[in-house]
Amino acid sequence: MTTVLITGGAGFIGSHVAERFLAEGWAVHLLDNLVTGKRSNIPAGATFHELDIRDAASAELIATLRPDVLVHLAAQMDVRKSVTDPMFDAQTNIVGSLNLLEAIRAHSPKTRVVFSSTGGAIYGDFTTPPNVETFEKNPESPYGIAKYAVELYLAYYGRVHGVESAVVRFGNVYGPRQDPHGEAGVVAIFCARLLEGRPVTVYGDGLQTRDYVYVGDVADVTWRAATAALPPVGQLDARAFNVGTGIATDVLRLATVLSAAAGVSVPVEHAPERPGEQRTSYLDIAKASQLLGWRPQVSLEEGLARSYAWFAERHAAAGTEQK
Repeated sequence: MTTVLITGGAGFIGSHVAERFLAEGWAVHLLDNLVTGKRSNIPAGATFHELDIRDAASAELIATLRPDVLVHLAAQMDVRKSVTDPMFDAQTNIVGSLNLLEAIRAHSPKTRVVFSSTGGAIYGDFTTPPNVETFEKNPESPYGIAKYAVELYLAYYGRVHGVESAVVRFGNVYGPRQDPHGEAGVVAIFCARLLEGRPVTVYGDGLQTRDYVYVGDVADVTWRAATAALPPVGQLDARAFNVGTGIATDVLRLATVLSAAAGVSVPVEHAPERPGEQRTSYLDIAKASQLLGWRPQVSLEEGLARSYAWFAERHAAAGTEQK
C-alpha cells in the first residue's frame, strides 16, 4: 500500500489532508506534537505518532517507514509570534524541517516531499498582486523568511541529492476545525465572536487583503502535488505552486460575508495595525491549474457558510454539555 507521512497531521489542515489520502486508499501516518493539533482531529484509519519534528525520533520514524510521500505541514504558524520570538520560529520551521530532510536524504531518498509554504508572507509588499510564483521574494516577517529558507533548502536537496519535492504556497486557509492561531485564524475568531454576540476586532483600517481558500480545496491540491508528474528540477520556483482563489478579500468584507452567513450583525471594533503584517496579498493560481489540474471549487460565501455551521454546531454542543 502506498504510504504517506503527514507532519502536523492532527492539525486543522493536516486532518483534512489525511482524510483525502485515506479516501484514495493510502496508508496514512500522522506526526504531531499536539501543541496546536488535537487528538479529536485524527481521522479513523490513520496511525498517529506523537512526536515533534525537531526530535531525533521523527527522523527515525522516516528511516523506518520510508514513506512514498512526506507532506510537511507542521510549523510555527503565527506571524505575530515569529516577530516576537524569531529564534523559536527558526528552530521549529527551519531546523525542524532540516531534521526531516536529512532523514530523507540518508534513509528514504525516493520519498517525495510536499512542503506547505506561504503564498502571502513569502512575497512581501514589494510586488503588485496577483503574485506569480516567479515574483521576487521579500518576506516581511521571520515566519515568511523561514518558509523561504526551507524552499531554498528543498531546491538544494533536489539539485544536489535528488530529493523530489513540490511546494504548495497556501493563501489564507480557512474552514471546519480551524484553530484561531496565525492570521488565517481570523475566520475562526470571527465565528466565535458572532456566536457569542461580541464585536469583531479589525486591526488597522480593515482594508488589508488576503486570498482566502477553503481547506477542502487545499487538501485536494496537496494530494495532487503528491501524485502528479512534476516539472523538471530547476530553479527555486520550478516546482512551486500558488494555492488560493486569485481573489483579494479585505477583512471588512470577510466580516460582512460571515455575518450574512450567520444571519446576525455585530459591531466592528478597530485596533492598532500589527507590526510585520502585509498590506496586500492575493495569488495567481494559473500554474496549479495547468500542471496539477487543480482549481478551487468552493466560493468564499459557501466556504464561510460551511465554516460558521461547523462552529455553531460545536458551540451548541458545548452549551448542552454545560447544562
